[in-house]
Amino acid sequence: MSTLADVRPLTRPAARTRLDLAQLGPNWYAAVMGTAILGNGAAVLPVRPPGLTGFGEVLWALALAALLVLVAARVVHLTRHREAARAQLLDNPATAVFYGCPPMALLSVGLGTLLLGSRVIGTGPAVAVDAVLWGVGTLYALAVAGGIPYLMITRHPVSALEANPTWLLPVVAPLVASATGPALIPHLPAGQPQQAMLYGCWALFGIGLLATLVLLPVVFTGLFHSKLPALALTPSLFLVLGPLGQSVTAVHQLADAARPVLPALAPAMLDLAELYGVAVIGVAMLWLAVALTANLRARRAGMPFAMTWWASTFPIGTCVTGTAALARHTGFGGFSALSVGLYVLLAAAWAAAATGTATGLARGRLLAR
Repeated sequence: MSTLADVRPLTRPAARTRLDLAQLGPNWYAAVMGTAILGNGAAVLPVRPPGLTGFGEVLWALALAALLVLVAARVVHLTRHREAARAQLLDNPATAVFYGCPPMALLSVGLGTLLLGSRVIGTGPAVAVDAVLWGVGTLYALAVAGGIPYLMITRHPVSALEANPTWLLPVVAPLVASATGPALIPHLPAGQPQQAMLYGCWALFGIGLLATLVLLPVVFTGLFHSKLPALALTPSLFLVLGPLGQSVTAVHQLADAARPVLPALAPAMLDLAELYGVAVIGVAMLWLAVALTANLRARRAGMPFAMTWWASTFPIGTCVTGTAALARHTGFGGFSALSVGLYVLLAAAWAAAATGTATGLARGRLLAR
């Protein structure tokens, strides 16, 4: 993904350039999110071809390495380029919304550590890493879910008539926390600690879902009125899928976690998860068709590569995990087939974004001075 200011064709000839971390924004965490969700999707697919788990482990390791490198680079950015960092958050609403990406990257890599990394580093260390990343990521998610709307209300010069799907990024982060937190519940002491975690994740689900329901009409108003300001922003249409697929994933994970913790409520939670999941995945598939059609049209019109291409990866990945959960709970083969098809689409989107990013960095066309 990219900020509005960063969207530009990558057509300059190769030149002698050097990395300029002053340009490094929070949007770069989208690459970590996309890589992590590709690995996490491999861990939950209902179809298990040979080598899939190993493939997921490689992607987890790649996402973890990318996260560590990016965190280090952002520390340099925040310390040596304070004015640029301040402007990204306080003065530029187009970049501020991307502060929703860092917590989602932390949460996704944390879950991958538990699902995939435990075979590599052991269950105990994997739980510890996930607990740290989930805790930090959740606090970060709550900060941006409240902080960015506050800045939009009090400081940022924004208009609802110019809203676009990137406005959803800050409020989706609590939904990601609600979907990834239940995996830690079995590793907590029985009784009050597990119940507190489960209720907390339901609260995070409510925060993310209700905030999304408030913002979606605003986003569609902006799209219908002002369109997208640049051709390279067309992939941001996929961002609408994020809260849809993530909320489906979350309700199923919460229903699973409730069985040993709140057995009296577990059947109702499972019924809710199935009914909600089928309805929302239906909406997601309709919007996926819209986003794909718009992006194919943009490609025919000469849409260049930009970091916005990463906008397709994580949202499609949430639909993979959501449909995989539906397949697990309903036993319906159609959801299994849909999850596999979506995973293939996710892999293709990731390959395109990763190739473009690697090529742009190698040729000095991204973060170049």
